[in-house]
Amino acid sequence: MAGAPFAGIDVSKDSLDGCCRPGADFRHDHTPDGIARVVARLVEQAVGLVVVEATGGLEVPLVRALHQAAVPVAVVNPRQARDFAKASGRLAKTDRIDAQALAHYAEALRPQPRPLPDEQTQLLDALVTRRGQLIDMRTMEQNRLAGCPDARVRKGIQKHLDWLNRRIQDTEDDLGRAVRDNPDWQARDQLQQSVPGIGTVVCQTLLASLPELGRLSGRQLSALVGLAPLAHDSGQRRGKRHVFGGRAAVRSKLYMAALGASRSPGPLGAFYRRLRAAGKECKVALVAVARKVLTIVNAVVRSGQPYEAAHASVAGVHP
Repeated sequence: MAGAPFAGIDVSKDSLDGCCRPGADFRHDHTPDGIARVVARLVEQAVGLVVVEATGGLEVPLVRALHQAAVPVAVVNPRQARDFAKASGRLAKTDRIDAQALAHYAEALRPQPRPLPDEQTQLLDALVTRRGQLIDMRTMEQNRLAGCPDARVRKGIQKHLDWLNRRIQDTEDDLGRAVRDNPDWQARDQLQQSVPGIGTVVCQTLLASLPELGRLSGRQLSALVGLAPLAHDSGQRRGKRHVFGGRAAVRSKLYMAALGASRSPGPLGAFYRRLRAAGKECKVALVAVARKVLTIVNAVVRSGQPYEAAHASVAGVHP
């Protein structure tokens, strides 16, 4: 990467705005032909690292094409990219300015390129995301039904609820089929669900959104998911630690797993009760349990052996 140019590409629905440092700005249509032109340009310039923002999937075709051309690419959190742009004095926001800021981000911070998940994992992730969307819609409709006094409107809401329930069941059937049809996922599913608190929904989320399980350390995974406590100190003041950022979908599911594990009679339940007895707030204790659950799941996947008390000891949890 030494001496090689750095590039940033702002991906929108219609266009790909890019910038190379050193080099010139460029713009192409967001079409297969436009993607091919961008990749050819970056290969010709022997770019050492490309940075793009995660844009809800719009970036995937470009990132896949860059991977296929062996061009290193990192997909970064849009909030972090915007904070960097503001810190470097770029207060205005246009596609061209965003591309320049991303190229500067690549050169200054050099984020680690992350391999693109394979098509099966992308499909599983899409199904997990869709299930979450459908469940959110069902919750909103249930709330509307509870507060609706008109019988005709209630009938329409109930009809929509029935449709949502069928779509949720269809999505869950698709998820179950996808896991069963993949021997590696089926093995991981059994390993992960052996851990207290890990059920089907949490397990599928981990399969889809945390493929790094078993390959990184527990500390690295905690930071990746956003479960690592962040300090908030200044001078003599020691502020409360908090968690932030990372993969929110994974973090929320691990929190739910921690709720279940905290009520268990095993080491994780005992760990939670010790924290509460020591004066820790409920949420703080549950986040600590979620971090332990993640560490244990990582150890289980890495060892290829189902959960047992020894894995809790590895995570620093003792009965």
